[in-house]
Amino acid sequence: QLRLAESGGGLVQSGGSLRLSCATSGFTFERYGFGWFRQAPGKGREGVACINRDGDEINYAASVKGRFTISRDNARKTVYLQMNSLKPEDTALYYCAAEFLYACLNGLPPAQDEYHYWGRGAQVTVSS
Repeated sequence: QLRLAESGGGLVQSGGSLRLSCATSGFTFERYGFGWFRQAPGKGREGVACINRDGDEINYAASVKGRFTISRDNARKTVYLQMNSLKPEDTALYYCAAEFLYACLNGLPPAQDEYHYWGRGAQVTVSS
């Protein structure tokens, strides 16, 4: 059974950093692309960053470009989101998502309808 589990969320002051991890199991990690999404209270789900199965295409939303970095570790079957220079508007529930083969190949930030598998989310709260 395919599983995604986010961790690393928490409370941080504005300007601080956090690293989210998405531990996976139950599937062939190397064949999947991954996306990070977030949803703030009262707002829709926003695609933040994605990485393709080969790790050679990475795309970011304009709101996080230059501050967030997505990466993958095939040996650990884990995807990461390093978040620096955090702002109060980054406060949200952050989700990891996976899709077989054809994800993050179009030069755009991830769209939620492109991903079939989702974790339960990790809360990130940035205080001002």
